[in-house]
Amino acid sequence: MADFELNGSTMVCGVMGDPLEHSVSPAMHNAAFRKLGLNYVYLPFRVSKENLAGAVEGIRALHIAGMNVTIPHKVSIIPLLDEVDALAQRIGAVNVVHNKDGRLLGFNTDAEGFLRLLKEQGIEAGRMHAVVIGAGGASRAVCFALASLGSNVTILNRTVQKALDCAADMAKYTGRTFAALELNPDNLASALAKADLVVNATSLGMAPQAGESPVNGKLLERRHIVADIVYNPVVTRLLSDAEKAGARIIGGLDMLGWQGALSLEIWTGCRAPVDLMRRAAAEAVKRYEK
Repeated sequence: MADFELNGSTMVCGVMGDPLEHSVSPAMHNAAFRKLGLNYVYLPFRVSKENLAGAVEGIRALHIAGMNVTIPHKVSIIPLLDEVDALAQRIGAVNVVHNKDGRLLGFNTDAEGFLRLLKEQGIEAGRMHAVVIGAGGASRAVCFALASLGSNVTILNRTVQKALDCAADMAKYTGRTFAALELNPDNLASALAKADLVVNATSLGMAPQAGESPVNGKLLERRHIVADIVYNPVVTRLLSDAEKAGARIIGGLDMLGWQGALSLEIWTGCRAPVDLMRRAAAEAVKRYEK
């Protein structure tokens, strides 16, 4: 691993969102930069909804090379960018910004990261019935990925209009029909009774509210595959309940590693050490839990 010293040539990348106390992305990316011998550093930037426009201009003004975008900005950042690639436009969410010679370009690596995760896990989701909880930027990426495989997708969200809007957008760009329901006990029970795959694409269960879950554990069965995009804690309440039910579980760190690796490749053009990034992220979560 190369020695590193901040200097006038150091390139800055980071993550913007609110909250960010849980984020292990700095540990993950900085470990990768050091491994690759790149003169880059990765920092967290807590940005409120009210300050998003100013923060985006700050990327340009400060010559920040790249930025990950997380809750709650993945959708609202789109009109503030100079250009958004075709995939991110279809998904309707951006989680990566690349500052290319002063032009801010938006990308989405969440969908491809989720696809690579499914492939890595040996999960063939083409004929599965999937339930996706949430209708924000992460949900849109997961729904798009599943639809591209041919899955039947039901979206549940506490605000049903957001679920309906998400379903309509996904149908327009994928040519598939999505069910959209209000997230309530009856609808959840009905959807899970037919589901093979369950994905929590919300922040519910994330530290410091680690004891919460969007799903009543009694509804989970051995036949389910349960994935959670939340990675801090590593085993969320949802995953713990699923494990007790005998279901197969997939943690958020695995998806984080893939989307982070793809982000790094956009910024640097280098092949990312995804396994190293996952290990660094897992170690950071352990330090947080202490």
